[in-house]
Amino acid sequence: MNKSPIFSHQLNLQEDYPCPVCRVGKISTMPLMEAMCCDFCQEIFTINLESQEIKMPSRQPPLIWRWNGWKWNQAQIEGVELGWGYILAAIVFVLFPTSLIGIGAYYFPPHPHVPLSWIPYIWTLLTFLSHLGIIIWILIEIYQIPIRAYWRAIIQYRN
Repeated sequence: MNKSPIFSHQLNLQEDYPCPVCRVGKISTMPLMEAMCCDFCQEIFTINLESQEIKMPSRQPPLIWRWNGWKWNQAQIEGVELGWGYILAAIVFVLFPTSLIGIGAYYFPPHPHVPLSWIPYIWTLLTFLSHLGIIIWILIEIYQIPIRAYWRAIIQYRN
């Protein structure tokens, strides 16, 4: 499919579109409503044809996707602008504690003949993984990433 703006089309109520949430199903208009529903993840979206966007009202604050003519733009949280400050804070949240523990393990290493001399290095790795896991969990919660829908799609694809 050619992705040039010449061949792009406007969002309308007569066509089916890929679901921006599960990325597996198709969203289509619900009868007698100005809303769309996914045939796979069953999410319901409200439509704004003037601004070419759909909104997922099932969560607060709702997620909004804009149609650019051939695909949905990245989801945005209504009224929230995630900028460089949040990205920098997440990087510092992951790297600062890991660096503190790693520097401590480097400058004050245990004696090599101690049976558990490997613990400071494992502790540094666990600090990194746990803080990274917290950031990933927060992103999954904010953007409501449907992990169960992805898993169900993988199982359906294999069968």
